[in-house]
Amino acid sequence: MKSVIIEPEKCIGCRHCSLACAVEHSKSKNLLGVIQETPMPRARIFVDLAVDQLTFPNRCRHCDPAPCLDACPSGAIFRDDKTGSILIDQARCINCAMCAMACPFGVIRFFADTRMAGRTSVAIKCDNCVDRQNSQMTPACVNACKTGALKFKEINQAMHENHLVAIRQEKPPEEIRAWRAMNAVMAG
Repeated sequence: MKSVIIEPEKCIGCRHCSLACAVEHSKSKNLLGVIQETPMPRARIFVDLAVDQLTFPNRCRHCDPAPCLDACPSGAIFRDDKTGSILIDQARCINCAMCAMACPFGVIRFFADTRMAGRTSVAIKCDNCVDRQNSQMTPACVNACKTGALKFKEINQAMHENHLVAIRQEKPPEEIRAWRAMNAVMAG
């Protein structure tokens, strides 16, 4: 099964992935429409600050076994058989936050979901864009990433490629090194 692979050394913190994710999970499916929606659609990928002011696109890893799935008392969290993705049935979510406490990556958040009218908040996390996958498309975050920090690949293929890169001791592209140098200067 394919998964989103993160190469944090290529992330420049532009947050295109977050914006594309919010648009993908909106009613309108377009940026202008998103701005006018209530509640505002939320991204399920978060660009966090890591060590030395570097940025890191943080998203659900769709673990196997999945601690959030095991912790959910209402059965709202389940694994999609076709894609292997861990999904949340918002209609069954009781907002207890057990899943968020169990998640080792801190990627489950609680917001009003545009698809759940009348509910104050429900657990929201990356769904691996299963609707896009079912239409033979890559997840929105991967499609929006211009630096190649996010890729959609078979995990074994990605591990093999990373092994080859490590052997060659390949450096990040010049554009990424220049961006980081500029950020380091601006950070002081």
